[in-house]
Amino acid sequence: MVCTPGPVLRYWHSSSGTTAHWWQLGAGTSLPGILAAKCGATVTLTDSCHLPRCLDNCRRSCEVNNMSEVKVLGLTWGQVSPAMLTLPPVDVILGSDCFYDPKDFEDVLATVFYFLQKNPQAKFWTTYQERSSDWSIEALLKRWKLTCVHIPLTLFGADSLSLGGSDLPGNHSIQMLQITNS
Repeated sequence: MVCTPGPVLRYWHSSSGTTAHWWQLGAGTSLPGILAAKCGATVTLTDSCHLPRCLDNCRRSCEVNNMSEVKVLGLTWGQVSPAMLTLPPVDVILGSDCFYDPKDFEDVLATVFYFLQKNPQAKFWTTYQERSSDWSIEALLKRWKLTCVHIPLTLFGADSLSLGGSDLPGNHSIQMLQITNS
């Protein structure tokens, strides 16, 4: 798993100093969202409404981390649902390794586009492991009228073969992006 929130949290607190509303798309085990909540953000974790066990994992992560205030919501990329209409305004949307399968790229960006239209000040922060040089979201960003800024991991000292006592990321190429409305 590629984890987004550490550098994003550092940036957010240094630039705004305020408590923010955060959503995590494709939360999985929820680590980025839980970390954001522990740092004071109001967080909603989302994952596919078709994966109830994954949503249960999100709830368990909240429970074991004593984060009962964190909401968990079924939200499937590329599908409009009533749940999407109930979400409160958001400042930061996290996506930790959502770009792992090219068949999902457009659904992820369509979902992000929808939320950024409703929340023009919001930013989508995502990290992903580069798995193939043939895979790109560039054309999709243009289609959805989104702007992407590459955030060098060197800004956070996260560009080494070993981080925090772990051999991750190792030899993997990890990218961090900030996506906003054009």
